[in-house]
Amino acid sequence: MKTMSSTAKIGAKHALPISILALVVTIIAELIGKKTFDVGIGTLLIFPMVWGLIIGAVLTLQKFKPVSITSQKIAAGFSSIAVLLLVVRLAADIGPHIPDLISAGPALFLQEIGHMLGTIVLALPLAVLLRMGRSTVGATFSIDRESSFAMVSARFGSNSDEYRGVLAMYVFGTIFGAIYISLVTSVVASWGIFDPLAMAMGAGVGSGSMMAASAASISAVYPDSEQAILSMAAVSNLITTVMGTYVGMFVALPLANKVYNFLTGAKRKAAAAVTAERTGILPDQDKALATLEEDNAQFAEEASEVGAVEHVPLRVSLPVLSVMGIATATISVGFSLQLIYSYLVICALIVVGAYLAKWTKNKIPSLIWLTTIVAILCSPISPVADFFVHTLSAVPFLSITTVVLTCAGLSLGKDIGLLKKIGWKIVPVGLVAITASFIFATIIAEFALGLWH
Repeated sequence: MKTMSSTAKIGAKHALPISILALVVTIIAELIGKKTFDVGIGTLLIFPMVWGLIIGAVLTLQKFKPVSITSQKIAAGFSSIAVLLLVVRLAADIGPHIPDLISAGPALFLQEIGHMLGTIVLALPLAVLLRMGRSTVGATFSIDRESSFAMVSARFGSNSDEYRGVLAMYVFGTIFGAIYISLVTSVVASWGIFDPLAMAMGAGVGSGSMMAASAASISAVYPDSEQAILSMAAVSNLITTVMGTYVGMFVALPLANKVYNFLTGAKRKAAAAVTAERTGILPDQDKALATLEEDNAQFAEEASEVGAVEHVPLRVSLPVLSVMGIATATISVGFSLQLIYSYLVICALIVVGAYLAKWTKNKIPSLIWLTTIVAILCSPISPVADFFVHTLSAVPFLSITTVVLTCAGLSLGKDIGLLKKIGWKIVPVGLVAITASFIFATIIAEFALGLWH
């Protein structure tokens, strides 16, 4: 199948088919609306964003008239830009609540320990029971987003089982993370036993789409605290993204390695290996190592396509995403000229963020620029706070999440083949890792909030 190899080739003509399809799916998802189901252990809320993700995924997986791989990659490109729309909207909630965030104190930082402990305490032993081998370490020291590749590669190498574990969890999280965490969060929030701000901190798992899905579920249960929840979740996610690299590299990864060695009796196996060497029983060791390296290299090459995007220029992606956002917002709150004006301001801010990121050679990504600039503009110390808060808050948060996850859903078909190759074991391990990461972080944040206050 012919695909585009250059960013310069992506234009309005190439993006038009998937743009129209994405618009139709977002409209359908919003028309379906929010549905509530009693699942015994709690109340399950399914939002339009989840419907958008499901419908998009079905369209890319069906065989009757499948969405082309190029279109799926363009949809992934749309999704990455749509996350910036979400960042601007969330930052508008951060600014006015900076005093509240300060009052949260160390809870915002301690919740990062919960993300680490959740995966290591529960997901790692499960992976050991399922006999995932050394890939257990890479798959369970975190929920494995982009930065995890660099950590594991630096410590174990890119031709290691640990690296393969990262790849497996990354694929699983990319395909199922957002939809699964929204379901888990809605059930936990319905119990009414945790402070909504503690759950908002737990939602900051280091993935923009997963954070948005989780925060939306919490906000639906606690609508009066929506702005505080969204701002807390956004800041928590930012802290996790920044601190996660240091915690992962120097604490979580070494700890996961030690726990794995303890649970599997690695020292006894090492002693057995020494005995085998002395007796000359080394069954094709060099050949086995070469085969492993070859398999891992092939796996890494295929996994590099997961989340692969066609980098659609802002001049193409922003108008498309704005139309989708205005359409979803119109269905949820009604049409107004203010919506159009608000999206023009959001797009302008994104262009500024992209320019600043380019100016710093992406050492400071646009996400950081946008979060910082918009939060300051909307903070109590800003003379233009009223204008920006009013303008940006006119766009419903949930309408943007529908756009983000619909685009993500329309890009998922290209990743299913690799998930099948990974095998079924990563599914229960991934589910436990995501669940434990959220719940442990929430519990620690709950106690930290109580102690600090």
